[in-house]
Amino acid sequence: MVKIKSRDIQLVKEIILGIENVKGEKINQLDLKDIDNTPCDYFIVCSGNSNTQVSAIVNSILKTVSKALNEKPFHTEGLVNAEWVLIDYVNVVVHVFQNQIREYYNLEELWGDAKSIQITSNY
Repeated sequence: MVKIKSRDIQLVKEIILGIENVKGEKINQLDLKDIDNTPCDYFIVCSGNSNTQVSAIVNSILKTVSKALNEKPFHTEGLVNAEWVLIDYVNVVVHVFQNQIREYYNLEELWGDAKSIQITSNY
């Protein structure tokens, strides 16, 4: 049994809040803790409709997490094109996709053994 870190849970909540603040779509939380040899404990996956919205989602996540938890990502990748941006918080990795790129790579299917939670937004 894997021990769940409360800091990771709070980080996931703040990331989701950051996504919802700018109306990111199709938010999905993948719990990877029970799968061997995974790169992290959680993936958070969401979509935006354009590179402008993807950039806005990323900026909102960074600002929300920094303000609430005083935490910065270990690494961020993909901001130049803003088609698929990865934000690495070590135990939690965020993937912000444009819709067509998300469909093409189908990350949720690739990690089909993970516990998946669809997040319904209140906006």
